[in-house]
Amino acid sequence: MTIIPTIDLVDALASEYTDKSPSEILELALSQEGEIAISFSGAEDVVLIDIASHLGKPFRVFSLDTGRLHAETYQFIETVRKHYNIEIEICFPEPEAIESLVKQKGFFSFFDDGHQECCGIRKVKPLRKKLATLDGWITGQRKDQSPGTRNEIPVIQADAGFSGPDKQLIKYNPLANWSSADVWNYIRMMEIPYNPLHERGFISIGCEPCTRPVLPNQHEREGRWWWEEATHKECGLHSGNLKK
Repeated sequence: MTIIPTIDLVDALASEYTDKSPSEILELALSQEGEIAISFSGAEDVVLIDIASHLGKPFRVFSLDTGRLHAETYQFIETVRKHYNIEIEICFPEPEAIESLVKQKGFFSFFDDGHQECCGIRKVKPLRKKLATLDGWITGQRKDQSPGTRNEIPVIQADAGFSGPDKQLIKYNPLANWSSADVWNYIRMMEIPYNPLHERGFISIGCEPCTRPVLPNQHEREGRWWWEEATHKECGLHSGNLKK
């Protein structure tokens, strides 16, 4: 029987599983005692859901609805729900906080003073609330997604950003060693759903005002918050990636 890894065991597990397949890492994660769920939003996360669906283990999926997603993204979430016949736990931001931000600064304050405040309200706080109910979460992070923040992520890590004083939260990144090409080869081979925005040049997809297509040979992260520094783009969901 697998027990919930303590902080003393996380580094050892990360080393043991560093070269193992996403399926093996996912199987370990889903064997963990306690509550664990797959975080779903993009192409990588559907790969995780597809792999999990073939492992024969029960799994949970949650997604953040910021209220500013593309219409295609909402349709994509529904497509995935029906395709795998799963429940997707939707996490919403607190309406009072959004109302206060919009009242004080309007709908597009992030263009003037950075995306952190808006992302904090619409993404980070709802995620923190959800993770407080979990013992571990599974993400689609890859090392090649961001040159400045994700190039050293391990396949298993203690989540420094969301662990509490009395609880160790474990983060699993089964696709950490995969490239974007690996992800899309899997999607095409398995014929699984993907966001139709990808067909229009969108690679990394977030909220509608803060996401745009990228040009040939541009890094995928350049389509997110393009008015900010290209190498340090994190909304706060993976704040532990940011070097102090």
